[in-house]
Amino acid sequence: MKYDFITIGGATEDITFYTKEGILINNKKDLVRQELLAFEFGAKVKVDKAYANFGGGATNTAICFSLLDFKVACLIAVGNDLRGEAVIKNLRDHNIDTSLIQKVKNIETGFSFLLVGPENEHIVFSNRAANNELRITNYELRNLKNCNWIYITSLSGKWQEVLRKIFSVQNVKIAWNPGHRQILTGLNNLAKYLLNTTVLIVNKDEAIELAVSAKRYQKRPKQFFNKVKNLLTILKSYGVKIVVITDGKKGAYTYDGRKFYFQPAIKERKRTDTTGVGDAFGSSFVAGLELFRGNIKKAMKSGALNTASVIGEPGAQNGLLTKKQIINKL
Repeated sequence: MKYDFITIGGATEDITFYTKEGILINNKKDLVRQELLAFEFGAKVKVDKAYANFGGGATNTAICFSLLDFKVACLIAVGNDLRGEAVIKNLRDHNIDTSLIQKVKNIETGFSFLLVGPENEHIVFSNRAANNELRITNYELRNLKNCNWIYITSLSGKWQEVLRKIFSVQNVKIAWNPGHRQILTGLNNLAKYLLNTTVLIVNKDEAIELAVSAKRYQKRPKQFFNKVKNLLTILKSYGVKIVVITDGKKGAYTYDGRKFYFQPAIKERKRTDTTGVGDAFGSSFVAGLELFRGNIKKAMKSGALNTASVIGEPGAQNGLLTKKQIINKL
């Protein structure tokens, strides 16, 4: 089968707890940890409400693409357990091809504990579990060659080997939203992949972490790295065709080497939590490039619309819009 998108990365069950008892701390002196959420040591923290939902970058983005009427397959690893079966059923219920899913024996399917604080921002405690076992064999490579886009999200385990094989595929567009482990390795170690990346999607904190890791910029003052245009320019210089940086309530920025674009955040109906907003924006943006023939402004507006909708519902997948809903709102 010829796919429009194959998404690759994590799959989890997400347990989300909401509490208003944390304290937000301004930590601007630390470029890569500018905001902190703190609780009293030894305290018993009151939970206001809790939900169980599905998550993981590969499944979140697959469902987004499917709702936007694309043919989608999801390449993930799950355990041979009830949680894994539930993850697969959820994908099938959204008309996503599950033939590439890898079932791993004697290990559990990944899960995450999400703590949502007083301003509905979240912290994720993640157990990668079966996600660490994801592999790319010749079977997966044959399928990756038979799609229009590959969308890569956070990888774990032997992720270097996985990335190397993905980027060996020729004549396929690649969108990449690197995870924490990839960001920590720094720009120099990711440079060979960035050369072949069509769209790079990171949030501002991740962009700063990447920028400060480059030796040529390490003597720059802190103020330099807090300017998004500088970050966009740095990342674009590594060969990426289009760079996207999201900045929470402030909106999102894009640079294609010719023009800088800005999309303000769209005010949500209600603010439940921010889980999955990066996946919603990134996948909607890339889908928008396809839907609107490379129109970056419309692609960014699509991302903002879907982000606002997801924020209004618990979990990373609830609230995602359909193609008709996106077009009607543009």
